[in-house]
Amino acid sequence: VQLQASGGGLVQPGGSLRLSCEASGLRLDSYGIGWFRQVPGKEREGVASIAGSDGITVYADSVKGRFTISRDNVKNTVYLQMNSLKPEDTVVYYCATGLFLGKNWSMNENDYQGQGTLVTVSS
Repeated sequence: VQLQASGGGLVQPGGSLRLSCEASGLRLDSYGIGWFRQVPGKEREGVASIAGSDGITVYADSVKGRFTISRDNVKNTVYLQMNSLKPEDTVVYYCATGLFLGKNWSMNENDYQGQGTLVTVSS
């Protein structure tokens, strides 16, 4: 199983970025998947998730109304559209299977995680 994340970069405050995560070896319409972000040494902070079967989405309060998670079942890819970006959104973002546990992102030994992609919001 591989999760290949891309799309990070440098953007000014108020700008937009779209992260992509292409999966191979598992069907995203059968797994819940999402994005978390993590500052080194701290817990994984859940950002957004989308359920496998019914596509129900969940967002962290800090990104509601600004970020949108979506999934393309043909491309087997999940996206995170990030609008109205703030400097506090600066961090490495990861796509992964798992689920929200409070504000954190919970994973067990059967879950998968892609490599991170850095988002920097700065003027």
